[in-house]
Amino acid sequence: MPPTKMDSGFIFVFLAEKENIGYIWSMPEMIHNKTIFSLLEVSRSIQKTIADRYRSLYWIKAEMNKLNHYSHSGHCYPELVEKKDGKVVAEMRSILWKADYQRINAQFRKLLNEPLRDGITILFQAGISYDPLYGFSLKIVDIDPTFVLGELEKEKRESIRKLQGEGIFDANKRLPFPLLPKRLAIISVETSKGLSDFFKIIQRNPWKYRFEYTLFPALLQGDKSVPSIIRQLANIAEKTEEFDAVAIIRGGGGEVGLSSYNNYQLAKAIAIFPIPVITGIGHSTNETVSEMVAYQNAITPSELADFLIQKFHQFALPVDEAMNRIIRASTALFEKEARRLVESSQVISWNSKALLATQRHQLSSTIGHLQLASMQLLKDKTTELHNIQRLLQLADPKQLLKRGFSITKVNGRALTENSAVEVGDEIETVLYEGTLYSKITRKNPEP
Repeated sequence: MPPTKMDSGFIFVFLAEKENIGYIWSMPEMIHNKTIFSLLEVSRSIQKTIADRYRSLYWIKAEMNKLNHYSHSGHCYPELVEKKDGKVVAEMRSILWKADYQRINAQFRKLLNEPLRDGITILFQAGISYDPLYGFSLKIVDIDPTFVLGELEKEKRESIRKLQGEGIFDANKRLPFPLLPKRLAIISVETSKGLSDFFKIIQRNPWKYRFEYTLFPALLQGDKSVPSIIRQLANIAEKTEEFDAVAIIRGGGGEVGLSSYNNYQLAKAIAIFPIPVITGIGHSTNETVSEMVAYQNAITPSELADFLIQKFHQFALPVDEAMNRIIRASTALFEKEARRLVESSQVISWNSKALLATQRHQLSSTIGHLQLASMQLLKDKTTELHNIQRLLQLADPKQLLKRGFSITKVNGRALTENSAVEVGDEIETVLYEGTLYSKITRKNPEP
């Protein structure tokens, strides 16, 4: 509203809405017929207007994006936002003094089992103020922890409703569980105490069951935990053939710290995952939606380790019993066969002695007959050998050559027909004594 000049020489301006009017009282500075006010004068007018209008404390609902606790002073400067369809539609800074923070934080620890933290929707009581130097702010004097629980329960019910409506609430539970869940993809924080407890149990089990595991690091609480866990689930989904199950493991925590596990997107990612997802996120009450849709939920990481070892037991115990039955049956069989072997050996010994005596007599008789026969055969063969020797001597080529025959060769081979040579070829004639070399000058085609 434009300034209005009064009879007294003072001026005022309207700065507040509707009937709430703030005034700037000042001796105006006139420059070229323009009334000028200082920034401090405007700020003080706004400050007075806000103080006059908002004198009470108000209960306000907002999301605490960041707590901004400063340990050196103990004060907090929370960043408050309101979102609609995922977009920030309002934002304001606030102040939470040390004494109020300590009192409120103690209430949160008592009721929710964890401290006041970032990323939660809160119902808080605050005064509205304006400072010329620091601007608008909300001075928080109280926060209702029961409202936080209510908001978490509301989100939980809505996530369950959506998953059931899509027919995927029990999808992961319906998957077949591997006979031996040996290869594990673990989503956790490497420094998590819950993960340390889990490893201690599966690595030191007295039965020496051996597990293989790959750690996929992720944030496990707060708003950033949802995309962090989903991102690692997506990484595992690209190589599910390398794993038997996925384990989500974290240490203990209160209801607020577990609120991300009621998130619809995270719960859906677990529900539709192609291999079983098992959880051990460290609390004993108020099961989260992510745990509900997982194939198996354990209260603690240690209990989850016991579940996996029990799966090995369920496989190993029948195998051990079968092995014991085989050992007992095979031992009895060996004892029975050993007795039969002793008996058989005795029978064989007796029979073999009698048979040996008979065979010795037959052998002596046969040897006598063989000696006579062999002598006659040797004589006959000797005569036959002499005859063969005479025939070989007669067939000896040297004997033929000695009688005037010769052997004609061409290229080292005996020549038997004139078609094997041509006029001009050299031939070799072997005599009884010596060799002649000649050349073909003429061929008679007649035989």
